[in-house]
Amino acid sequence: MTDADWDDLKLFLHVATEGGLSGAAARTGISPPTIGRRMLSLERTTGRTLFVRSQQGYRLAPDGETLLQHVRAMQRTADSIADWKGQAFAMPIVSIGSNAWLSAFIASRTADIRDAQDRFRLCCKSLHKGMDFTYREADVGIVGYRPETGNIAIRRSVAVAHAIYKASGLAEDENTPWVSIGTENAHMPADRWVFENHEAAIRTWTNSPDLLPRLIAGGNGYGVLPCFVGDSLAGLTRKGDIIGELTYTMWIVANDDDRHRPEVRQVIERLDELFRREEKRFSGDRS
Repeated sequence: MTDADWDDLKLFLHVATEGGLSGAAARTGISPPTIGRRMLSLERTTGRTLFVRSQQGYRLAPDGETLLQHVRAMQRTADSIADWKGQAFAMPIVSIGSNAWLSAFIASRTADIRDAQDRFRLCCKSLHKGMDFTYREADVGIVGYRPETGNIAIRRSVAVAHAIYKASGLAEDENTPWVSIGTENAHMPADRWVFENHEAAIRTWTNSPDLLPRLIAGGNGYGVLPCFVGDSLAGLTRKGDIIGELTYTMWIVANDDDRHRPEVRQVIERLDELFRREEKRFSGDRS
């Protein structure tokens, strides 16, 4: 016996449910003679008598009742698979990749990027080493340099300034130590600035940018932070002026093909609006 075709089994379900060929034809749009031939073929394939045929219609034979239970179970499974598959396609993903400082800022402001009516999932990625545009590590990238190569679309955003910070109660003198990102994790100019200018005075360092503000706030010494991070944390005080050489321009980047996806385009627009609303914060302007 060959395997029964799933399309014939679904047609069998309609005949059994409607009690005849006419009802099944109305449900499926297939002509009654065609349905009748396919039910005969199904009986030959299964080697079972599935229907008792009469002028009153098609009544299920005992083997037909058994097959109906199996087909209904198969239909429930098929419906579950369709629902599972549909959920994935109904909710596309938009990933945003940026350095540790910006990814934390974005994570705290997702309500400005996606609202309850938006039908996409959001993934926030911390890519402190920078983005590899060849492998599309994120759908939307936020970087501190203008990319010059690749099939990408770019949008200039706002300036990001840096300054020296200390714990509010920390006394200042010439012997105050410094806190820094470790050299193996220093991927940006601001990460390397303390090592390049005060290496002998470093007494504390970390491999995690997330821990750097905590170490500074804990009184371990001076440290360099983006102004939008340092100015927002209680217990930290800015020491001196903005370090001009560390100011960079943010660029919002997406693959040129991906940027035409409605949800990606929407995220780019909302990120740009968010950054421009917060332009003074990023530039270190405390006025």
